[in-house]
Amino acid sequence: MTVVLRTIAEARAWVRAERGAGRTLGLVPTMGALHEGHASLFRRARAECDRAAISIFVNPTQFGAGEDYERYPRTWESDLRMAEREGVDAVFYPEAGEMYTEPPLVTVHPGKLGKTLCGPSRPGHFRGVATVVAKLFHILQPDRAFFGQKDAQQVIIIQRMVTDLNFPVAIEVCPTVREPDGLAMSSRNRYLSAEERKNATILYQVLRCAETMFKGGVRDSSRLEQEMERQIQEMIRATPGAELDYARVVDRWSLQPMGAIDREALVAVAVRFGKTRLIDNLILTPEE
Repeated sequence: MTVVLRTIAEARAWVRAERGAGRTLGLVPTMGALHEGHASLFRRARAECDRAAISIFVNPTQFGAGEDYERYPRTWESDLRMAEREGVDAVFYPEAGEMYTEPPLVTVHPGKLGKTLCGPSRPGHFRGVATVVAKLFHILQPDRAFFGQKDAQQVIIIQRMVTDLNFPVAIEVCPTVREPDGLAMSSRNRYLSAEERKNATILYQVLRCAETMFKGGVRDSSRLEQEMERQIQEMIRATPGAELDYARVVDRWSLQPMGAIDREALVAVAVRFGKTRLIDNLILTPEE
């Protein structure tokens, strides 16, 4: 049976009991509106740890002005059913007032990792992400935490936070789960109109095109970026309301620009369809 923990005190008591019994704990932080991508993380947590916990919290500090905090899907009943179906042991489901009794004065700043890719379009977003994940790690004290590769920039920031601030938790990055047509699963996909949903497959298409060019010998990151932009702009001309945010090839770990792809690279894209912003990525790895 899945235990629902509504307060920090309840969560800490549950953790103490599990720790006292010598059990290891895996955590999957989420904002709810769960889908098969989340379920794949739950399964990994269950497979690798004695107990699997998830958090469901729509974190207000990672939403900027004009973003979708108020309309972000909140589907508690179906989320709980999925957690129970997947054998999750505990769900931490706090109210915003429980996590932030007053506006935080001390936060976790992501530095230059938060200033590239999604950073310029979402100022303050990654500070909110890093801060709430730090809070969740302190409250639930997991041995391992599981994140999806789809949110690549978020994952890199959390990995670096854990390393730089000496958090005693291992970060496990799990593959992106996709729809049959390649679209990365996301809670925001439900915002798309039928036409936008059809055209949203361009994100994965351009990533695969860049991968094909790379495997064919292209090592100039600017060439890959130019080709991705060209393809996306063609789609945009036929899709009212669509707008390219970025199509970039950057160093996988620093997220900084690179010329020749002579080390692991992150190929990342972000496109807006009306009010819905979608992201996707893949990794390019040069042969030894």
